[in-house]
Amino acid sequence: MDKNSVDWHGSWVALVTPFEADGAIDEAGFARNVDLCIRGGVNGVLVSGCTGEFWALSDAERVRLFALCVEAAAGRVPVIGGTGAIRTADVIAMSGAAKDAGCAGVMVMPPFFVKPSADDIVAHYEAISGAVEIPILLYNIPANNVNPLTPELVDRLADVDCVVAIKESSLDFANFYRTLQVAGDRIRVFPPGFLGGAAALEIGASGYFQTFSNYWGRESNGIYQSYLRGDLAGARRFLDLELTLRDALNRGGRNGYVVIKAAMNLFGRPGGYPRLPLRPLDEAALAEIRHAMVRHGAARPEEEDTPVAAVAE
Repeated sequence: MDKNSVDWHGSWVALVTPFEADGAIDEAGFARNVDLCIRGGVNGVLVSGCTGEFWALSDAERVRLFALCVEAAAGRVPVIGGTGAIRTADVIAMSGAAKDAGCAGVMVMPPFFVKPSADDIVAHYEAISGAVEIPILLYNIPANNVNPLTPELVDRLADVDCVVAIKESSLDFANFYRTLQVAGDRIRVFPPGFLGGAAALEIGASGYFQTFSNYWGRESNGIYQSYLRGDLAGARRFLDLELTLRDALNRGGRNGYVVIKAAMNLFGRPGGYPRLPLRPLDEAALAEIRHAMVRHGAARPEEEDTPVAAVAE
């Protein structure tokens, strides 16, 4: 397999996992959010990633979410299941379950907490590739994971049979570009949407991953849609708005995953509760987020296609 084995492109959303107050997964809410994001124009969905609080889910819950997501997507866009874990055997088992559920691929970060050598990490991915024949999306998020997938390491991993792409979430444009240089001929490279936007697409990114579609609607895919039309000025405007909105919502050191759910809940989308140790935001924080979303035109009732008009600051 290589980059040409999959047609992964465009704006992908990392889905939240909505929980009830008692901690149970809100399955109906999850399925509704998948549908809303797809109808909003995303080109693919990622389930059981960091935004989906995979670290707070049991193995059985992750497997259940794979099936729910594939069912809700109904073939409209590809589904990638996050299957990362510390033990190689656990990743293999989870990846097999994702394949059985109908996922188009799996996202695998390097083992976290422990610090394996580069050779250990390559062997980890080789073992997964050899055991489960399914396209693999590498996941580089060193701020959370501890173990970076450096461009030099990705150059090696790009030759592992089932590795076809990377979610490059180092938040370092130079690292993204170097990764693209050394491995872009063999695998697809996806940075975050707010890291360069159309500039990243112009130099060879296959698309990007974002979380805005959980609460924002069609405008969350504005960078990619503007780029396809050749409207670079429009793509830049959407990038400016995304960065401004992201800064406003995350102000004060708020946890980004909690903020996304709060933004969804405020305007009727199924964000639900986070799981401990994360806690819901207080009323003051919710009021700030509501004001920021309305001010920047991102507030939208669940089923509407027309954004709420922005108000004067």
